[in-house]
Amino acid sequence: MSIRSKLALTFILLLIFGITAISSYSILFIRNYLLEEGERQIESDARWLEVTIQNLPANERFETQLNEAAQISGYRIALYDEEGVLYAAVPFDQVVEVPELLSPARRAELQGESSVRVENRSASAWLIAYIAVQDEGGERRFLQIAQLKEQIYAPIKTIRWIIYTGMFISIGLVLLVSVLFARYLTRPLLQLEETARSIAEGDVDRSIQLNRDDEFGTLAESLNRMALRLRKDNEEMKRIYEKQSQFFADITHELRNPLHTVSGALEMLQMETLSKEKKEHYLRTATRQIERINRLFKDLVTLQRYESDTDFIEKREFEMAPMLYQLHELLAPAAAGKGITLKLNVEPCRVYADPDKIEQVLENLVSNAIKYTSEGKIELICKVDERGAAVVVRDTGIGISEEHLHRLFDRFYRTDKARSRDQGGTGLGLAVVRGILAAHSVEIQVESEVGRGSTFSFVLPLAEASRG
Repeated sequence: MSIRSKLALTFILLLIFGITAISSYSILFIRNYLLEEGERQIESDARWLEVTIQNLPANERFETQLNEAAQISGYRIALYDEEGVLYAAVPFDQVVEVPELLSPARRAELQGESSVRVENRSASAWLIAYIAVQDEGGERRFLQIAQLKEQIYAPIKTIRWIIYTGMFISIGLVLLVSVLFARYLTRPLLQLEETARSIAEGDVDRSIQLNRDDEFGTLAESLNRMALRLRKDNEEMKRIYEKQSQFFADITHELRNPLHTVSGALEMLQMETLSKEKKEHYLRTATRQIERINRLFKDLVTLQRYESDTDFIEKREFEMAPMLYQLHELLAPAAAGKGITLKLNVEPCRVYADPDKIEQVLENLVSNAIKYTSEGKIELICKVDERGAAVVVRDTGIGISEEHLHRLFDRFYRTDKARSRDQGGTGLGLAVVRGILAAHSVEIQVESEVGRGSTFSFVLPLAEASRG
């Protein structure tokens, strides 16, 4: 076998092995990722179904409504009574084996808490979640929801087809490039061999014309350019990976507060002495927070669009006061828990903006103020002046030093004190604030002094009726 063939074959095998290994690892990684996301989703849906079942009337339509909930959610639902005996199993149109009795160990594990227990056995085809349900009458039941893992892995088929198609195309291109590359690489050796053979045969007039600055120099330059390009690609891949990891951390940060609110509402709903009006209040609170979680997730996924897609902001006229009162009701308990007073100073006004996005801006700003204020007060102000509706969030917290102010709204940026990871911040909240306001063509201003507090302010345009 010639040197050219050996070089070509070696290069081809190495690249095929690398492409195959990367493709296989990618499929395995995506499979594990989908399963982890499935566990998170089934845990979230278990809490949602718990609230739904708590509100189902205990009459002859109970199983029908439970079946409808199963059809909508896509889960197999089994409900056990307090003794662990199967009470209902849906959907009706599926023949699925459901245990008639819930084990005492599982019941003991779920007693006295509202947490979700997720069961993921490697030998089982099902992903199962358990949660205790307590109805209005105080009776405790146990909810089991299950989903086939094959449903979770369904996107793998399409992803595998895309990866394998790309892999075979890449291998074909590698075959072609490898042959050409090996031919180019061995050309100086062939020239050397031909010249040496001619000299050996007696052609003493032949000389070896091998200029390293020509053949090998050009090849070395090409390899250097290739290596430089690969280094840049690797750095870019590393940056993307780190950004992706940070993105998931940011999602956790943004969802933490509403999830705590929902958890608190569910705990209150388990109190037997809670009045009907209070139960309705906490149910509304939980529902509102779940809806807000959906909005937050959508906003985080599409964060890049704030600065480029003006159609993403859905502006309309709305009253600021009801939003601010609702926000005060939502966040005042958290402030009071730290011994902080959350004051509200609002003038009635109608503005022209996206109400959901503006609510997210205000919640981020007030939540940050609560987080970084140990004593004193926080003021949420909305006043009308010649510029429009001036919104101000002022606190008496730890403040921000001057050298950090110019980078305060950068994504993922943290200061040593004001935005410390120990405080739970991820560095995304203020970036989202600036992005939303920038999409509204509104600038945010910040004034701060270490030890005395911070003031964030912006001005929203008034609706036409308010201007008149």
